[in-house]
Amino acid sequence: MPSTVTDNPGEHRLEIHADGEVAELVYRTRAGRLVLVHTEVPDALGGRGLGGELVRAAIDKAAHDGTTLVPLCPFARGWLERHPVEASAVPVDWGAAPAG
Repeated sequence: MPSTVTDNPGEHRLEIHADGEVAELVYRTRAGRLVLVHTEVPDALGGRGLGGELVRAAIDKAAHDGTTLVPLCPFARGWLERHPVEASAVPVDWGAAPAG
């Protein structure tokens, strides 16, 4: 069952609250871009696909706001690369691959 993702613009992150824990995708907005900075899913929430749900929510946010996604976060970048159909819903600035 999909989890509810909320946008917390004051903290610049998309969040999923479950079992007393918070999974998050930290973002920044810059000149028509939604920059995906970091995804964090607590170990207690691992294996549920919450990271993917957060990236899907970022795609929805970018589509709603008319912005381009910039996946600096290695997890978000990898997820978008593995899900090209979903990634194609918005412009993506792939830039250079992050080191590491």
